[in-house]
Amino acid sequence: MKLNTLIGQLQLLAIFEGISYISFGLTMPLKYIYGIKEPNYVVGMAHGALFIAYVTWVVIVHFSRKMPYSKTILLLIASLVPFMTFWAEKKILKQLAH
Repeated sequence: MKLNTLIGQLQLLAIFEGISYISFGLTMPLKYIYGIKEPNYVVGMAHGALFIAYVTWVVIVHFSRKMPYSKTILLLIASLVPFMTFWAEKKILKQLAH
C-alpha cells in the first residue's frame, strides 16, 4: 500500500472506516446498557469523518482513474455494510493498485 497514491490512501481509509464502523459494536452496549455515552460520541464523530473522507476519495479515484461505475458503486456500498470495506480493500482496491 503506497500512501503517496490516491489508491493507497483509499485503501488506508477503507481499513480505518471499517474499524470505526465495527467500533460501534463496542460503544453501543456502553451507551445503551451502561449509560456511558462518551465513547459512542467519540467513535461516532470519527466514523462520520472517515465515512465522508472514504466516499470523497472513492469519487476522486473514480474520476482520476476512470474507474468503471460498477466498481465505484461497489466501493460506495461497501461503506454502508459492516466488514465490507475490508473486502473492498482486498478484492477491488488491491487490483487497482497494480
